[in-house]
Amino acid sequence: MAVAAAVGADMKALTLLLAVASLAPATTFYVTVAGLGGEDEFQQRFDNWAKEIDKLVRASKDAQVETLFGPAATKARVEAALRSVSAKAQRDDALVLMLIGHGTFDGYDYRLNLPGPDITAGELSALLDRIPASRQLIVNMTSCSGGSMKAFQGAGRVVVTATKTGTERNATIFARYWVEALRDPAADSDKNETISALEAYRYAEQKTSQFYETQKRLATEHAVLEDTGKGDGVRQPSPQNGQGLAAAQFAVVRMAGAQNISNDPALLNKREELEARIDKLKYEKASLNEGEYRKQLRALLTALAKVQAELDK
Repeated sequence: MAVAAAVGADMKALTLLLAVASLAPATTFYVTVAGLGGEDEFQQRFDNWAKEIDKLVRASKDAQVETLFGPAATKARVEAALRSVSAKAQRDDALVLMLIGHGTFDGYDYRLNLPGPDITAGELSALLDRIPASRQLIVNMTSCSGGSMKAFQGAGRVVVTATKTGTERNATIFARYWVEALRDPAADSDKNETISALEAYRYAEQKTSQFYETQKRLATEHAVLEDTGKGDGVRQPSPQNGQGLAAAQFAVVRMAGAQNISNDPALLNKREELEARIDKLKYEKASLNEGEYRKQLRALLTALAKVQAELDK
């Protein structure tokens, strides 16, 4: 009787442990890569976006974060980061891979420009295939990123690209508004204190379109989303085109954590203003002599660096 009672107690304890384990929160792994800028204005911008994403996602509960930018964003480091996730992740976990910078597409292969050897979408996808996490979000915010869609898409993956094809080669601004979406309560359209991949995408896509309209410039980037594992990405996911359900169910950040980050709204607005002025200056470059252009650009970049230093405190 005593033995039977002991066995029964042990079985109850085991059952309780298994129940508790099943309720344990899943981990979200974030890997953010800001590639080679080529010019100071781009490098500073790419690095700043990556650092802000790092802050925002670290505020999320049960997050494991790896952020690579500047000289550290090499192919070897990117591969090592994804292999590390592969070794740690479980099936119930999630992975968010965010790519910022310049990309190229030759009609066959998409490449993310990095210090040293570049990395292709095919190489990245092969590394992602080895990660057990059943839910994966890839946000490629680079130029030519549409050329990476076919390589990245697959079952259980939400894929966002800043351009609809690999032939949209101009530097993109989609990343600016993706970052903004992760910290702006206005992006939380259903007011559930969580920014989903679909909410972040819609916010950033709309803001990007408005930017070109406001600047009276021809849009050189058209973001798309694909989350069924087949077909082309669409600009406006909906039940009618069958896209957006998985993205709507994929939590990127919890707003409560993001809002607790001590970033001064006035400084964020100032940074946005300076970035917009840099974009406008680049557009007006042809009408300025080289010396005047460089003088104005240097002043704006210096001001931007000071604002970012305050935000980084």
